[in-house]
Amino acid sequence: MRKILLVFFLFVFSFLHAQEEFYVLNGVVKEAENNETLNGVNILFPELQRGTVTNEYGFYSIKLPQGKHRILISYLGFATISTEVDINSDLHMDFELIPAAEDLEEIVISEDLERLNIRKPEMSVNKLEIETIQKLPVVFGEVDVIKSLLLLPGVSNAGEASSGFNVRGGAVDQNLILLDEATLYNSSHLFGLFSVFNPDAIKNLKLYKGGIPANYGGRVSSVLDIYQKDGNSRNFEVNGGIGLISSRLLAQGPIQKNKSSFLVGGRSSYAHLFLKLTDNENTAYFYDLNTKLTFKLNDRNTLLFSGYFGRDVFKISESFNNVYGNAVFNLRWNKILKDNIFSNLSMIYSDYYYGLTLDFVGFNWNSGIKNLNFKYDIDHFINEKINLDYGLQSTWYEFNPGEIEPNSKSSGISPSELTKKYAFENAIYFSMEHTFSEAFSAEYGIRYSNFLRLGQDELNLYPNEQAVNYNDTFGIYEKAEPTGTKRLSHGKVEKSFDNLEPRLALAYSFNEKQSVKLSYNRMTQYLHLITNTSSPTPLDVWTPSGRYIEPQQLDQVAAGYFQTFSQNYSLEVETFYKDITNRLDYIDGANLIANNAIEQVILTGEARAYGLEILLRKNNGRLTGWLAYTLSTSEQRTPGRTKTEPGINNSKWYSTAYDKPHDFSLTGNYELNEKWEFSANFVYQTGLPTTFPTAQYKFENLTIPVYSRRNSNRLPDYHRLDISATYTPGKNNNRNYQSSWNFGIYNLYARKNAVSLSFRNNEDTGQNEALRLSLFGIVPSVTYNFKF
Repeated sequence: MRKILLVFFLFVFSFLHAQEEFYVLNGVVKEAENNETLNGVNILFPELQRGTVTNEYGFYSIKLPQGKHRILISYLGFATISTEVDINSDLHMDFELIPAAEDLEEIVISEDLERLNIRKPEMSVNKLEIETIQKLPVVFGEVDVIKSLLLLPGVSNAGEASSGFNVRGGAVDQNLILLDEATLYNSSHLFGLFSVFNPDAIKNLKLYKGGIPANYGGRVSSVLDIYQKDGNSRNFEVNGGIGLISSRLLAQGPIQKNKSSFLVGGRSSYAHLFLKLTDNENTAYFYDLNTKLTFKLNDRNTLLFSGYFGRDVFKISESFNNVYGNAVFNLRWNKILKDNIFSNLSMIYSDYYYGLTLDFVGFNWNSGIKNLNFKYDIDHFINEKINLDYGLQSTWYEFNPGEIEPNSKSSGISPSELTKKYAFENAIYFSMEHTFSEAFSAEYGIRYSNFLRLGQDELNLYPNEQAVNYNDTFGIYEKAEPTGTKRLSHGKVEKSFDNLEPRLALAYSFNEKQSVKLSYNRMTQYLHLITNTSSPTPLDVWTPSGRYIEPQQLDQVAAGYFQTFSQNYSLEVETFYKDITNRLDYIDGANLIANNAIEQVILTGEARAYGLEILLRKNNGRLTGWLAYTLSTSEQRTPGRTKTEPGINNSKWYSTAYDKPHDFSLTGNYELNEKWEFSANFVYQTGLPTTFPTAQYKFENLTIPVYSRRNSNRLPDYHRLDISATYTPGKNNNRNYQSSWNFGIYNLYARKNAVSLSFRNNEDTGQNEALRLSLFGIVPSVTYNFKF
């Protein structure tokens, strides 16, 4: 390992050379109205053919030759700044951008401001502006980050009211979801109807589907990186919205003007209150809270504290009570170590809790996962050709698979607890973005990850280390009987894993408007979500790799063609192939709930996915939007461990539960005038895989169904059309109050899309028949939004 790191360092610094009469220009780019830092702003020097972009905290740094140079500061939705800088020494310059709509003398520039994106080796990345997300029509009119991502190529889910999302044929648990760097283990409210993200509190988001930089790890499918707003340090403001089933409110303002700020927001649903009017005792609602404090200590040091707390509550009368949700907190210190070195130190706590009360049985059930994460990241802007990122991360985990507590003395239930599990994950990474020439650039790096499965109170031991046996007589897999147990202190290491995860991305530009890109990344995932449903439920639990569960490992390669047509249109075409080893599968009849020996129902297999993605955007003008199409295949296979074992599905490849060969969406937004804006999206997808019975036979007066091969059938194809209109009344010049009305119709032509198909025997005809379960018909909505 030391030799590998030494070679890497020598490779890095072999590119460094003395720069005579070169100086560092750095600073922070903010939004003028609220002092909010902006991520991804283009800093361009047209005559020098050089440029950079701001990082997640709005910081930029670039080395320039001595002299006067023209600089362009550009960001989507804001007026471009064009000015001149005189470089005679290291210089710090902050910039403030004004929204384009408010700038009467907006600068028009002939240069293509997107050429950095064309030449940058970043690929398989999707970004959506919050302003765009807020205009999209969604079910019940609730602005939803996750539902908006489903309109992008390579992103789908397991159907309406399903939790999470799938990326490039990957499972839900293979997505790393970060909110202000803190991990969220459940991204959904009300079992998938809504996401946990309050749109008013979000500053920006990025979805990495491939070519994932080395600073990310721990998942093998994608990274959804979301940052909350820092808070307005100049003026106090309030905004929110009132909808049919939920409302939201967010307040932000200065603590000390231009020095510190606060942000606090809340959101809650209240549809369950209408049930009380009908004497319905059932309840289903959610609420969440967002907060952030930002303190600018001086020009080089900023302290930030952010948090999120969310809960879902589901009750059936007084006999069933279900509560679950996330709680995350992050304390960050941003420091400019030198003019060209930016650091971020974070201490992060994350807690996912699931609670269940069954009064008719007489017990409470609690489960969840906690982690404490320390990370230190450095952005090192070495010169105009080389940017270096490096850092380290350490995370401690506590897994609570479940514990039972009696909720009354007369319940007759004895307290019991499934064995808690503990783990420690560490990583160190190095990544370089290197511009070799005007046409060719690369980003390459390596991540070393180490996972320590710590001791637990009770660990089963099995013959030949096999927790699952194959019964030759009955031709089935079944649980192995433990030969004993092992106890090890929580501070001792029971099993250790080490992995190197190389990353590479290349970009070659034919000109300022066309480029091709190639990426490869290897990633390792040490945590597994124990679920055998296509859409995970809150009751599903996470478990770490260990003695009987190997970590998942991904190898993915992607290639793409990118082109801009003037400043109005852009085209992205990508193809990908991903291979995953050690993917968990479950034996027939596996019981996953409250299973204290989950290794007894698990087999290890492999998965693969490949496909083609097309994204055509119209970026400017009254009519904007995009067309997204994905042609893909997602499969998995679990072969037998020996020549005599059949494995799962006779060791043959079969479609995953979220495989969708065709996924098409068309999204558009039309600005009629200053008061009216219209949006629409159309979605068509291949039906999800499922397994149908193909025959039946009688045995001792019982009807026994015979099923086809696993996931060899499909539900009917899915499609729908949604529309919305936003009305913004004319603003009173004497007031700061702004408002808008959003009217929407989800599923305009009332398509009865199937969530599932079930079979029964018709009592009148005696024939078997299929029943389609659909959730939504036409769903109208209206939301009132305000800001002051």
